[in-house]
Amino acid sequence: MLPPSTTGLAEAKELWQPSAPEKTQIHQFKKLVSQKYKLQLETYHDLYKWSVTEPAQFWEEVWHYTAVKAHSPYSNVLDPNAPLYPKPRFFEGSRLNFAENLLFPENCPGDDQIAIIGATESDREFVTWKELRERVRICANAMRQNGVTIGDRIAGFVGNHVNAVVVMLAATSIGAFWTAISPDSGVHAVLERLVQIQPKLLFADNGSLYNGKVHPTESKVVEIVAGLPSLERVVILQATKSAELDLKKIQPVNGSASVYKSFIVEALNLDTPLKFELLEPDHPVYILYSSGTTGAPKPIVHGALGTLIQHKKEHVLHSDIRPGDRLFYYTTTTWMMWHWLVSALASGATIIVYDGSPFRPLDVEDGKGEIAMARLIDELQITHFGTSAKYLSIIEQASLNPRSHPHRPVNLEMLRAIFSTAAPLAPSTFDYIYSSFHPDIMLGSITGGTDIISLFGASCPILPVHRGEIQCRGLGMAVATFDYAGNDITATNEPGDLVCTKPFPAQPVMFWPPGPEGSEKYRKSYFDVFGPHIWHHGDFLRVNPETGGLVMLGRSDGVLKPAGVRFGSAEIYNVILKHFSSEIEDSLCIGRRREGIDTDETVVLFVKLAPESLASGLQISQDLIGRIQAAIRKELSARHVPGIIDVCPGNEIPVTSNGKKVENAVKQILCGLNIKTSASVANAACLEWYRKWAAEH
Repeated sequence: MLPPSTTGLAEAKELWQPSAPEKTQIHQFKKLVSQKYKLQLETYHDLYKWSVTEPAQFWEEVWHYTAVKAHSPYSNVLDPNAPLYPKPRFFEGSRLNFAENLLFPENCPGDDQIAIIGATESDREFVTWKELRERVRICANAMRQNGVTIGDRIAGFVGNHVNAVVVMLAATSIGAFWTAISPDSGVHAVLERLVQIQPKLLFADNGSLYNGKVHPTESKVVEIVAGLPSLERVVILQATKSAELDLKKIQPVNGSASVYKSFIVEALNLDTPLKFELLEPDHPVYILYSSGTTGAPKPIVHGALGTLIQHKKEHVLHSDIRPGDRLFYYTTTTWMMWHWLVSALASGATIIVYDGSPFRPLDVEDGKGEIAMARLIDELQITHFGTSAKYLSIIEQASLNPRSHPHRPVNLEMLRAIFSTAAPLAPSTFDYIYSSFHPDIMLGSITGGTDIISLFGASCPILPVHRGEIQCRGLGMAVATFDYAGNDITATNEPGDLVCTKPFPAQPVMFWPPGPEGSEKYRKSYFDVFGPHIWHHGDFLRVNPETGGLVMLGRSDGVLKPAGVRFGSAEIYNVILKHFSSEIEDSLCIGRRREGIDTDETVVLFVKLAPESLASGLQISQDLIGRIQAAIRKELSARHVPGIIDVCPGNEIPVTSNGKKVENAVKQILCGLNIKTSASVANAACLEWYRKWAAEH
């Protein structure tokens, strides 16, 4: 690692430099492009500028460099005059299959090499490439025997395990659409989503193991099946050894129920080879869902080629993942990062799917289990480790140093990258990772979303890591910042709305249902603010003109505007984490303006007190309020100081099932709007406390 230096901006302190950028795949790609098009691309930023200036050339080179497998050649990469809406077509004329690209990558390790490692709190399962293909073949043939055809919807109520990957690959090999929801979701949240798409088959786990305890799923599955009249077959996967389900209770009205072994029994005796349906590039593979925190979640449909080529670009070029590398992401099957993880098979990587608590201690001397994931990195020789910003914040607050742990320290010698997403990564956490966790890795704070099943802001193995910043805008992603009037302010270092100004292949192919209703939902979601030529993503950020890095400032619907000054909630959260982590577990920052009552917006900061700070009940001392105000004034400005600081009602912050803070629902409550909150809020009951608080203040 080269010695770090500092730049003119405090948050742009350089923490890491790649020691051998010339050995990376993105460097090779840049060199090939320069030679082919007779360009002088010296830096990443030169390559980025070319990629968004010449998107057709760029995506064609990605297609070839990452070895997309197709059975019919494309006739045209991209219409140069295509707007972002309606979604433009990429690689017209080609025919391919998503599952085939994942099961037969160009530089695949040998058949007997490991493709997937399934890990739980107690067990390990090692699946070779040969075994994976055979399991998919059997499952796909069983699906065909049960009448599954192109365009059917196959749903999973499944955890992050090997069989979830097998079933997804089987479905997409046929041309069916896959959608999954984690078993820790409530029944209402599941039905809110699946009722809209009417799946034909449902695969459901018999239970889940979390923090040493088995959680049976029978009662949930009974209700889910009863609420889905479209089901023709329910198949139970044995995710845990001890949980039992009564098949008679979960039999669909017009179908049947069985365990997985019975579902595949006839297919086991067939010699029928694995068949891949060759489909057009925009043929759907996944249905994901908007957060739905203040209304019904919208089914977002993603296509085969867009998902595949975007993920291959991000894995090969932005992450330097190679055949035989091992990628882990702590995720549920609901979250888009599961899909990002699984796609690494297409680059020949081994993926690790983990189902369980990230804090389950391996033995009593590991305390609360903060060391558990570090031990897993060592045990499974993980090269690329992905998680949420919240997880990294927790181990930061625990002052964990895995390499000097008093009980069996770990060395993490194989680890080359850590990825973090779901929320902005605090500057202090950047410092923590390099000072206490690992000094010589690429810390990839990344950002994108369910909407694009990929990234706008990415890691980059030929760029330095700067404190508090995402390294760069992703290749081919024409990311800019606009002010409220639609002016491009990217070069000013001022905060604004994240927009994308050029088409990209990972745009959703549609919203469900197909037709005018879904099309209008699609348009309103991304093109209602700045029109059909500008994708409005809903994030608030600024681009550092000195480094090219991105600083995420929260969701733009949660932008705070007291006295007309716009700033993001993440700025406040970072100060709280930096100065008050021993007293405050978390915080929620909301802008409040009630029609007819408030002439200006008031910034309200709710703090979730740490257990040791709750001795006097749900009250916050004037001393702590004063210190918070002083820290925010010093770190940011007097204009950032909240007008109200109080304890979270019930000392609880509403979050989605993926752990994201539900700022917008609380904002609407505080502003006096009568909203119906969706079951997407994992702890929705606590919102009643916020309603009570709003009525009293």
